[in-house]
Amino acid sequence: MADVDSLVETNWLEAHLGDADLRVYDCTAVYSSPDNQRMQFDGGRSGYDEGHIPGAGFIDVLGELSDGASPLRTMMPPVGQFTAAMSRYGVGDGVRVVLYDNQLNMWATRVWWMLRSMGFDEAAVLNGGWHKWTAEGRPVSTEQSEIPPAAFVANPRPSSFADKDSVLDAIGKNEWQIVSALTPEMHAGEGLDVVQRGHIASSTCVGFNEILDLETMGYLPIENLRQKFDAAGATADKRVITYCGTGIAATSDAFAMHLLGRDNVAVYDGSLEEWSADPNLPMEK
Repeated sequence: MADVDSLVETNWLEAHLGDADLRVYDCTAVYSSPDNQRMQFDGGRSGYDEGHIPGAGFIDVLGELSDGASPLRTMMPPVGQFTAAMSRYGVGDGVRVVLYDNQLNMWATRVWWMLRSMGFDEAAVLNGGWHKWTAEGRPVSTEQSEIPPAAFVANPRPSSFADKDSVLDAIGKNEWQIVSALTPEMHAGEGLDVVQRGHIASSTCVGFNEILDLETMGYLPIENLRQKFDAAGATADKRVITYCGTGIAATSDAFAMHLLGRDNVAVYDGSLEEWSADPNLPMEK
């Protein structure tokens, strides 16, 4: 089976596209804010149909990998729903997975984090995603990929996600650090509906846009990432909870900390969509 780290480069992926045990998936969903206030998401299937990495399948994060019974968007689905979807997609024992998107890696890291939370550790994120792949002139296909189904076996790790009560309990405790993956402007309370009240009390900020090289959309070097998270108080000795607007960008921060070898991290899945809706929960500007 091909050896894949958690973060793979475009040249590695192109060289391994023909590997029988490799599965590649476009995870894109598209963010929009039609009135610069409301935060909306749309499926990325049309972009996939227009062009994707050869052999890649498409993962529907907004539909098949979100809990439709929750009033909150993009919540982690129940184990049975996730297992059935991954089996249909062809993810199971004996395969390695590479995930990418065209939205600053955060949808790829969302799927990576969900897979990891279900005990699947054979997945990687493509550094720079679709942006870097196409900027380098690498091959693109419009053919529909036929990936055989598999039998995904879930071994849940509940500590991968935090709920509202866990976040509330962590506020003000020295052993915890709550980190916002929003941009610094959003962290300050500027912009979209779910962030206008500000940020979760005591949280610091390492924005999803601050951990990337915005020319390549690849992650910054490890030492740069370490400096950013250490400066935000998310040091190696802390237990960390990441959040954002709806739990998507939060996984990019969590993934970056995994690259640093820091795995005592949970993603607050409800994020500000849930937190800011409750006026009794502490927020700051």
